[in-house]
Amino acid sequence: MPARRPVRTALAVAAVALLSAAAVACGDAGGLRGAGATAPAVSPAKLWPDLRPASSPAYPYAVATREVVKGITVPGDDIHKVDPVDVVEAEIKAHPDDYGSKGAYHATVDRLKDCRPGGDEARCPLLTPYYRDLTGDGRDDMTLGFRLYPTNQTAVRVYTVEKHKLVQVLADNDAIIGVELAGRALIERSPADISGYEYRTTWVWDPGQRAMVFSRDEYLHTGKGRRTEKPSPSVTPSPSPSVAPSTTPSVTPSAAASASAR
Repeated sequence: MPARRPVRTALAVAAVALLSAAAVACGDAGGLRGAGATAPAVSPAKLWPDLRPASSPAYPYAVATREVVKGITVPGDDIHKVDPVDVVEAEIKAHPDDYGSKGAYHATVDRLKDCRPGGDEARCPLLTPYYRDLTGDGRDDMTLGFRLYPTNQTAVRVYTVEKHKLVQVLADNDAIIGVELAGRALIERSPADISGYEYRTTWVWDPGQRAMVFSRDEYLHTGKGRRTEKPSPSVTPSPSPSVAPSTTPSVTPSAAASASAR
């Protein structure tokens, strides 16, 4: 199953530098003020021109996933007529190592039964499916999301129809804040390991690979970091050791699907 790209480690390191630079601006009262003279344009400087180029990537990760979904028919090549629950069940059957009794997502199997009529809707891991042409062939494709219990991850999948077959053209698992469809791109938003930041990963259709490919991974400041309250200094000395107070740590459905990470 897909794993999160290691490029995020480098992004997290870069964010530390950004935080240090941003700290200089703390306490600014706001208002307009001149930025000073415009710096002269400087052309890019190519470093280490004699460095031997790497012959292979540092991390072997897939940028695209493509797989024919076995056991699923597409009546009239209309993807709207495909049952999303059947599609998830087909994935579970095709990947027993992930969804079996010892698999990382084993609890998803039992909960999926509640997606059928008469089941407990609140336990169903399947999210609302969305339909939009992401491949550029003039026909709707299907974007599915479902929770991967017992983890806090969400599976994001995109399916298209080719030669009367259902084909999975995107498969990614992550801790999701939200998912957006922008034109023919799919954007995932995930929590970062630094408060006030998040990851945004963009996937776009690649005609050559016939799949949605990973095209951009951003580390962005959201301005919603947690604030820490400073403990009030003690006025009266105490003979016993004092304990400091503890610190206190939409996307519209018509355009995008949001999934809250638990």
